[in-house]
This record gives sequence, structure tokens and C-alpha cells, in this order.
Amino acid sequence: MDKNFYITTPIYYPSGRPHMGHAYSSIIADFFARFKSIDDYNVHFLTGTDEHGLKIQRSAEKAGKKPKEFCDQISQTFKDLSKTLNLSNTDFIRTTENRHKKTVQHLWSLLEKNDDIYLSNYSGWYSVSDEAFYNEDEIEEIEGKKIAKSSKSNVEWIEEESYFFRLSKWQKPLLEFYEKNPDFILPESRKNEVISFVKSGLNDLSVSRKSFSWGIPVPNNKNHVIYVWLDALTNYLSALNYPDKDDDLFKKFWPATIHLIGKDILRFHAVYWPAFLLAAKIDLPKKVYGHGWILSGEEKMSKSKGNILDPLEIIKEYGLDPLRYYLIKEVSFGNDGNISQERLEDCINSDLANNYGNLCQRVTAFANKNCDGKIPLTIKFQEEDLLILNKFKDNLDNIRSKIDNQNINFYIDYIVSSLFEANKYFNDQEPWKKKDDQIRLNTIVYTTLEIVRKISLLLYPIIPESSLKVLNIFEIDEKKVELSSISDNEYLIKGKKLNKIDILFKKIEKKND
Repeated sequence: MDKNFYITTPIYYPSGRPHMGHAYSSIIADFFARFKSIDDYNVHFLTGTDEHGLKIQRSAEKAGKKPKEFCDQISQTFKDLSKTLNLSNTDFIRTTENRHKKTVQHLWSLLEKNDDIYLSNYSGWYSVSDEAFYNEDEIEEIEGKKIAKSSKSNVEWIEEESYFFRLSKWQKPLLEFYEKNPDFILPESRKNEVISFVKSGLNDLSVSRKSFSWGIPVPNNKNHVIYVWLDALTNYLSALNYPDKDDDLFKKFWPATIHLIGKDILRFHAVYWPAFLLAAKIDLPKKVYGHGWILSGEEKMSKSKGNILDPLEIIKEYGLDPLRYYLIKEVSFGNDGNISQERLEDCINSDLANNYGNLCQRVTAFANKNCDGKIPLTIKFQEEDLLILNKFKDNLDNIRSKIDNQNINFYIDYIVSSLFEANKYFNDQEPWKKKDDQIRLNTIVYTTLEIVRKISLLLYPIIPESSLKVLNIFEIDEKKVELSSISDNEYLIKGKKLNKIDILFKKIEKKND
């Protein structure tokens, strides 16, 4: 069985500061990476910055800086964000690195050698903001300005010499690939959208620009730079040291398990990228998942609209783990989602403080008072104990399957219902009334502590810092977080001293309370 897992985020465009959309993609990718790591997979988790193109060049000019200097500064803010979000990424790639330039130029030469690239002239509508070309039927005029219908970004008419990739040649092979690999594009609605686009007919794609210089030079023609998407998409290979196919990273992790992206860049990943790879005779990634947008009101966040939500401000006020939990629970994965301060505070108070934090506090406080602050030594399970404990073992394969199908909604619902059942179990069993039956009292406490351990294991990919604080009650550190141990109902060492735990989540005082 292949136990290697390679997940990528989009590489972010550092023309401005990071916003909640960037944080969302990264946190979701980190969730999958952490889940696979505790399930004994070799995980390679890639994120980074896409630093070439006209948009960057203009942003740098506006800031009075050279493009590389500008990129160094902004890219660092994305690196810092990775640390702030507590990401477990194993690599951070920048498209200005030599390893990337080498891979891109190799891929270009390969496509040119295979007669999939030719020199001609381009004329058409181009969006600097999107770094994308649009057909006539994809633009509209509003108040005398031409804009792209999908992104609402301004477009301008471009006419210049350009190299083209023979995208039209790959229309039929792409459709055949989609049919043979029905899970290549998810969710289903996005797949249908891509197939419809490809069936409508593919035009050859402009893959170089001559009107600006900030990019990777075309081999053997320094007057052109490689257009941003052929450059940017190749990062997934350059991070594995391609074209060295004997490199350990490439051998272990290609093809990528999943490219996790926002739905606005689906076409580039689900049409252009596989076409480039087919033309270069390189294996295609196993899956492209286009998630929804994080909205500000009813609109997608963008610098031009001035409606950017700063994740750093929310983290400063509420903490990182509450934000991670909220984004994973309240945004139905695959759909658009809103950030609501009220819902965030409800999540903290109800799920994290009351259901999780309070359960941990109650059972450990009770054990300190009635079991000498130790994991009970003598226990005897009854049917009601095993019923709640075995639910985790019985659902483990199902949980794995749901994660492999990116069903985050099932996963979080399972945790929430497990927390509800755990609190109900402790209340219904009433250990405080069993002081004349020490074995029964011990068993109820042991069972509840085991449930706390199991739930904390499942919460680790979502709220790693908080779950590790709970697992530290049992002296379980990050290296000992193993998903398979969820099946063990007597994992906790009997008689071992319980460590103290402080309040995990402070309740938010509502202004209208």
C-alpha cells in the first residue's frame, strides 16, 4: 500500500498582504497533512509564493522597489503566516528560486521538442489582476470599462508576439482522462463545469509575454518571458527536484495526491496543467479539489475591493485554534463561506469551551478528587462503557475513507456528536453517586478519560496546539499521536499520575448578554 501523501496549496501571489482566503486554503491543507501524518503516512506538504508576472512588476514599481526586493519582502509575510497558522508544511517554494527556474525551463524545452509550443502573434483581452486571458464571451462592459464576468477584474486589449501551447490538440485526451478518472476533479459541480468548458472547444494558449521582463526567460529567446501559469503550476514539480526522476522526493511523492486550490483557479489546474503534463509525458496528479471562497459579505475578498479580512487580527483577538476550528466546521467544505464574528464566538463558547474544554476539566478534576489524581488502576468495563468506546474503533476505516474523499463535513460532525455523547455518558453514569463502588467509579472515569484521548486524537489535525495540551494530561506528546491507537480501549497506563490542565478556552462574554 502506498503510504506517501503529497498535498499542495496554491502558491500565493504576493502582490499584497495575506488575507483570510489564503489562511483558509492553508489551514485546510494542513488539516489533511496532519491527519495523514498521524495515520503513519510519509507526508510532503507544499506551500509557497508565485512571484512573476506583470501584476508583480507593476506592484513593485508602485512601491518604488525592484521586483525581487518587493517579492522578498511580501513573500516573507506569507512565510510568517505559515508559522502563525501553525502549518506543518515540509517545504515553502518561491518561483524566484533557481531550483524552480531550472525545472520550468526544462519543461518548456520538453514541450518545444515535442512540437507542442510554437511562435505566433497574440491579440485579445487580458486581465493583469487575474494574470489570465479571456475570450470575447467571457467579458462584459460596465460603465465604459471592459471586465471579466467571472472575477469582475478589468481587462485590457493586448497585441504582441507570443509563444503558444497547442492546447487544442489535447482536448480529446483530456476528456478521455476525465472519464477514466472520475475523481480527478472535485467537488462534482466543479468537474461538470470543467468538462463543459473543455467540450466547448479549446484554443491554443499564449504561454509567453514580450511586453514585460519580470519572469523566467524562454530558453533560446531572451526577448520573451514564460507566462505566469506555465511558470507557476510547475512549482509542484520543481519542489520535488524534477527533472531528476531518480531524486528521492520525486520518486516518493509524484504524482501529487491532491492539489488543493480555490475555485477561481480551477481552469488552470484542471485543464492547462494536465495538458502540459500529458504533452510532456509526465504522470498527472491524482486529484484537484477546488474549494469555495471565503466571502466578505456576499463578495469574494480582493485587495481592489478593500474588503479583505485579516486573519492575524482574528487570531490576535480570539486565538489560532478557535479560528482553525471555525473555518473547518462552519465553512461547508467545497462551498463558499462567510466569516461571522457571532458564529465564531458561538463556536468558541459552545463547542470548544463547553463541550470539549469543560469535559476535560470535569473528568480530570473528578479524578484528582476521587482517584488520587491518577488514571484508575482497577476497572471492569460494562456494556454501556464498551458501547461508547468501540464506536471509535468501529468507525476508523469509515473516517479514513471520508478523509480520502475530502469529506471534512462528516469528520467534524463525527467529533461534535462524539463530544455530545461523551458529556452525556459522564452525566448519565453519575460517578459522584458511585463512591461506595470504587471499581464502577474507576471504570466510568477511565472510560471518560479514554474518550477524551480519542477525541483529542481526532481534533489534533484541526486544533493541534489545544489537543496536545489535553493529551499532555496523559504525557502523550506529538510524536505519540497515532491514529491507529484510537482502536485501543485500554491505551492509558493505569496508575499513572494525571498532569494538570489549565482552562483550554475562555468563554467569550457576549455584549448583549
